[in-house]
Amino acid sequence: MVVRSWREDPCMVLRVVGDLDVAGAPRLRVELDEAIEAADPLNLVVDLTEVPFCDSVGLGVLVATLNHVQRVKGRLILVLGPGMIRHLLTITNLDRHFETRDSLGEACSAFGNAA
Repeated sequence: MVVRSWREDPCMVLRVVGDLDVAGAPRLRVELDEAIEAADPLNLVVDLTEVPFCDSVGLGVLVATLNHVQRVKGRLILVLGPGMIRHLLTITNLDRHFETRDSLGEACSAFGNAA
C-alpha cells in the first residue's frame, strides 16, 4: 500500500493505493494520525478510489478515524469509486455515517461550500 498526502486548501488529502488490509492498515493509521495533527481546520479527504480490497482491520481504521474527527468537530469525506469499498460500507450500514463523494474535486469543493 502507498499513501500520499498533501494540503489542498481548505482540506488535507490522503490518496491510498493498494489493499487496505491487515498489512496496510497500520501504515494508513500512521498517515491519518499525521494528517489529523497537521490539519487546521480538520477537513480531511481520504481518496480510496484506487483501493481494490478492504478487510475488517482496514474498515476499523476508517471508523476509528471518523469517530476521532467527529469528536473534535472536524469533517471527513471519503472519495469512493464503484466497487468493493462502496459495497462494504452499504452492507455494514456505514454508508449512513460516512460522507462520500465520487471524485476528489467534488470532495474538496464540498469543503469550499461549507459555511
